[in-house]
Amino acid sequence: MTAGKRRQPSLAQLRAFAAVAEHLHFRDAAAAIGMSQPALSGAVSALEETLGVTLLERTTRKVLLSPAGERLAVRAKAVLAEVAALMEEAEAVRAPFTGALRLGVIPTVAPYLLPTVLRLVHDRYPPLDLQVHEEQTASLVEGLTTGRLDLLLLAVPLGVPGIAELPLFDEDFVLVTPLDHRLGGREGIPREALRELNLLLLDEGHCLRDQALDICREAGRGIKGAGRSPSVEGGGGRREGAPVTTTAAGLSTLVQLVAGGLGCTLLPRTALKLETTRSSQLLTGYFAHPAPTRRVALAMRTGAARGAEYEELAAALREALRPLPVRVVGADS
Repeated sequence: MTAGKRRQPSLAQLRAFAAVAEHLHFRDAAAAIGMSQPALSGAVSALEETLGVTLLERTTRKVLLSPAGERLAVRAKAVLAEVAALMEEAEAVRAPFTGALRLGVIPTVAPYLLPTVLRLVHDRYPPLDLQVHEEQTASLVEGLTTGRLDLLLLAVPLGVPGIAELPLFDEDFVLVTPLDHRLGGREGIPREALRELNLLLLDEGHCLRDQALDICREAGRGIKGAGRSPSVEGGGGRREGAPVTTTAAGLSTLVQLVAGGLGCTLLPRTALKLETTRSSQLLTGYFAHPAPTRRVALAMRTGAARGAEYEELAAALREALRPLPVRVVGADS
């Protein structure tokens, strides 16, 4: 059979193979794409026959990608992403702000901004089927670049090629302390005060943890080690504060650790009201100008078919977010 007459793989075959390549398990792959396991196995076998190569190495215990499978899995995912983009563009042309919008949100933003986002979508874009996925930054970026997600709401900058950022606002960090802490309730706290604090952080993988560590570095507090519990040192090599040995998976737990007297933490202003009203054992300190800040934005694939919709949504969100303790920024910031 000549190359020109060779059969073409079907999208179902490519989808089945991509799922197996991701999960390396037939049952999990079948569940992920809503296909029966026999049908999925048959689709992958048919794809191998169509392409004339062995994609998988099957054993009684596990599934492995062959060298050819490793190479072609990347192509299969790219083809599926392009098909999804084609459907997305057709949907956008047909009727803007309709159909599904898969929004990824980081955990340190979701509880504090989603009420505003959901209310805006409900009031202004009722035909839009908003689907929310809360994940850490690395997972969200992977989801956006592979087409699993359409739009992200997270802290920036990301610095990832192929992703465009639509800035929404800047917000200050504040210092949350136990009741008896000397900095509790103070204003005009110099950043240098962070050199001497026992600072509690989120687990690795949270961008807010990285931002807190960056703030500490800027204040002259050295951070040694990239592991789960890095040691924290002051300038000149003199040990100040305690090693970061206590971490938490979420801000709510972090604040409760502070209330229990285990240390202090940094919170973004949007999280302050919700998290600190749960305990009477906390005080809030405010940094001197300019306070440490973070920027929150929407992020989309560069050249996304629905880019104009996302930019309109970003503009609407900026207005809706003005009542919050943030500084709204323009699209050109």
